Amino acid sequence: MARLLSIAIRFLGFAGTVLLLASDGGAQTRVRNALPQRPVHTFSIVARDPATGELGVAVQSHWFSVGAIVPWAEAGVGAVATQSFVDPSYGKLGLDLMRAGKSAPDALKALLAGDDARDVRQVAMIDAQGRVMAHTGAKDIPAAGHHVGDSYSVQANLMLNDKVWPAMARAFESTKGDLAERMMAALEAAQEAGGDVRGKQSAALIVVTGKPTGRAWTDRVFDLRVDDSPEPLKELRRLVTLQRAYNHMNAGDLAVEMKDNEKALREYGAAVVLVPDNLEMVYWHAVALVNMGRVDESLPLFRRVFKADRNWITLTPRLAKVGLIPDDPKLIDRIVKAGGDK
Repeated sequence: MARLLSIAIRFLGFAGTVLLLASDGGAQTRVRNALPQRPVHTFSIVARDPATGELGVAVQSHWFSVGAIVPWAEAGVGAVATQSFVDPSYGKLGLDLMRAGKSAPDALKALLAGDDARDVRQVAMIDAQGRVMAHTGAKDIPAAGHHVGDSYSVQANLMLNDKVWPAMARAFESTKGDLAERMMAALEAAQEAGGDVRGKQSAALIVVTGKPTGRAWTDRVFDLRVDDSPEPLKELRRLVTLQRAYNHMNAGDLAVEMKDNEKALREYGAAVVLVPDNLEMVYWHAVALVNMGRVDESLPLFRRVFKADRNWITLTPRLAKVGLIPDDPKLIDRIVKAGGDK
């Protein structure tokens, strides 16, 4: 830690806040300007799934676009939630330190030591090994507190009561399912227990894979934000379900590339089960069947899509021109007639 800080001068800012960190034999220099004038964020969870190594962070707040500054996560590195009188630099620098090999507790302790405003911060960090630490500042607005459990931490400030974070912990520990499902349960339990004393406005959820691929865009299993809604958790829950469906679609596409048709159809079918009214998924499922030579199975799916929106009929012949389905006029005519066109 000392060596890392000795070679780094970091300018970390939010709402007029600037932090310079340097080290010389353990001494640290701090320069901090004006603090944010109001508490921005409320309840959150950081967690790791021991079975998959996935890392996640989720949050809800009575503040616009909470997902832009509170949640931070990087595959194979860690996850951070920074809130209360928020300083997003805890996210950036926390991940930097963990990527350099520091544990989450060591990273958080170092940043707190260099922050003159630590008494109004609330921060939690977890690393890729599941080591976790949280900090609730002595001057965070009540009700405020946190609970650190096995491979997770829940934290909240500006709550209606002090039952919120214990409810989050119970929900996370008792819920079955993947990391996104368990974190959603924690957020929903927080709201049910009383939630933010000011109400609700925005929410966000991020889950990253356990092992980085070097392609950050593929390492994010979930990356969802609800910036402004009267029911942010209900909307976030809807988006989680939709993302699951698209994850199945992506897995199906990959299976097609690998010539595993049966797996592809299972994945496409699973997507449609999750969001049965999504015409996009039904349509591309049908296209995949055509390319597998299973045209008869595709026609009911095409018919369903075409009845709902005839623009898909217009699209279909265009696919042949770019090689996405066979360029066979008789085949195209057969598909189009599934929609009632003669």
